[in-house]
Amino acid sequence: MLDLSDARNRMVEVHLSRRGIHDREVLEAMREVPREAFVAPGFEEFAYEDGPLPIAEGQTISQPYIVALMIEMAEIGPGDHVLEVGTGSGYAAAVMSRIVEHVYTIERHAGLAETARQRFEELGYDNIEVRTGDGTKGWPDAAPFDAILVAAGGPGAPLALQEQLDVGDRLVIPVGDEPHDQRLLKVTRTGAATYSEEDFGGVRFVPLIGEQGWPESGNRIADRPSGRARTRSLPDMIAAAAEPLPGFDDPAFGELFDRFGDRRVVLLGEASHGTSEFYRARAAITRRLIEKHGFTIVAVEADWPDAAAIDRYVRHRPPRANADPPFQRFPTWMWRNTDVAAFVDWMRQHNERIRISSRLAGFYGLDIYNMSGSIAAVLQYLDRVDPQAAKIARERYGCLTPWQNEPSTYGRVALTSGYEKCEQAVLEQCRELLARQLDYAQQDGVDFLDATQNARLIASAERYYRIMYYGGAQSWNLRDTHMFETLEHLLEARGPNAKAVVWAHNSHIGDARYTEMGIVRDEVNIGQLCRQRFGDEAALIGLSTHSGTVAAASDWDGEMEIKQVRPSHSDSYERLCHDCGVSRFLLDIKRDDTLRERLLERRLERFIGVIYRPETELRSHYADASLSQQFDAFVWFDETAAVTLLGPEHLGTGVPDTYPFGL
Repeated sequence: MLDLSDARNRMVEVHLSRRGIHDREVLEAMREVPREAFVAPGFEEFAYEDGPLPIAEGQTISQPYIVALMIEMAEIGPGDHVLEVGTGSGYAAAVMSRIVEHVYTIERHAGLAETARQRFEELGYDNIEVRTGDGTKGWPDAAPFDAILVAAGGPGAPLALQEQLDVGDRLVIPVGDEPHDQRLLKVTRTGAATYSEEDFGGVRFVPLIGEQGWPESGNRIADRPSGRARTRSLPDMIAAAAEPLPGFDDPAFGELFDRFGDRRVVLLGEASHGTSEFYRARAAITRRLIEKHGFTIVAVEADWPDAAAIDRYVRHRPPRANADPPFQRFPTWMWRNTDVAAFVDWMRQHNERIRISSRLAGFYGLDIYNMSGSIAAVLQYLDRVDPQAAKIARERYGCLTPWQNEPSTYGRVALTSGYEKCEQAVLEQCRELLARQLDYAQQDGVDFLDATQNARLIASAERYYRIMYYGGAQSWNLRDTHMFETLEHLLEARGPNAKAVVWAHNSHIGDARYTEMGIVRDEVNIGQLCRQRFGDEAALIGLSTHSGTVAAASDWDGEMEIKQVRPSHSDSYERLCHDCGVSRFLLDIKRDDTLRERLLERRLERFIGVIYRPETELRSHYADASLSQQFDAFVWFDETAAVTLLGPEHLGTGVPDTYPFGL
């Protein structure tokens, strides 16, 4: 058996304790029982990830968090006798056996029951009794029970199970009319014929098959044993609240987003970096916000120096001498695509009509990666306005020079060399540049923001490429904090009434506190920081899709490929949107309180970056999230297509020399 004790301890700490499981006996039992002994062969390495895994007979072993949550809800303790319905792999029964006096567990599949029995014997867990049969009828000759846990979703709480509780004891069971509409209930017997219920939110379980559950086919039927009132399914509720989206060029598309026009910051996400519809939608929304609501900042998940070349073009300023075309490094398709080029041309035309400097819309990069480009920009600026300062800066930046072309290698060197001196040097350079703001602004005020931001970027990038080799959340948090601070600097520079649109991935836009990023990995992002800084003046809008094609690579720095996006996972928010039957829509989550409450439930959400690996999609590209807390609104396109990489054939004739994407 694999030695996975470290992984087991980490599971308890990260996936259970940090997510709110506090019962010490439950945590110790989860730390003791080897989950790898209960998964199917070949899945041992995934035993301590917080997700369900397949077992025989089309069943699953529940994710560790759900197992712990249900046991904690049942409030079991030493001396208790507990009934479990749905033995499955036997893992939950094994965990409970480390806490209580005796566990009775029923499984309708004889093969699963026998395999579980063998596992209990091998582990020496001799206080568990296994029976094959209809779990909805309970185990009358062993009743009453101090607690009953049901590991399958039924149409209601079976009467037989309720009657096998003693007064004051508890039944924990998933209940729901649809596969996507289950609620985890705790039913407490309060008297001879009276019961109370507590609702602990949405869950996903296989159907509870039996006389007082669903029929063998698993189909939901109108005549339900519990008599619970039928409610609308979640896809039906989404369909009712969805506002259909017209074509991108239809003015009505942008008008739907007028409701966010009074915000200081509107953040527009994307579920992948290579989907045309996401870029076109953000362009249509941004055009409306610029034209009708006075937004002047377009801040994107791109390197500052590259975006600065675009900004010069859209604001009719001459390009830097001998500058290379922007966005030449991986992933080129993220910004060198036809959709971005069309939007950039629109910005230039818009600014030509405006001609008032303070009202011109600018294009700015928030990201941290292009350290060599930033160094070059700062030095070029200082050469013009203060040659002596340029000489000092060259000496200070010299310690970074060997790693500029491959800055990630700097992290390896930094761990064993005197990087503190270099870090202090770039920080001093940034401080000195800012301290001379008044002098430089008189000589070249238009370029000062560009130069100071490049100096900030170098200081942040030096730390980023060093700490990324320590692992953990620190490098992510440095990057997103840098991007947020850049946004703050832009708003400050453009004046007290400035308003910004942000384009970035959903993983940056959605509030990290309500996703696996924040709950499990202690990561922050721009969306969270904007809410904390601007409150209701920030709008967080996610964009996503069900299927189609996407531009992505298989590995970092790999070639762009057009890949088929797999249909969304059955347990995901994306599948709910697909099942609602509306092909493209805006979902304003805060307009429907009932829907917002239903979308609090944690579900899977898909994240595709510049790398997409369909063969490992569930592990590589899905994470837990609470949609209505993560975003203020959600934009949906059921089927999408990959972006088109900008090439010579798209430039046409008569392109001006100042065109930023010249090849």
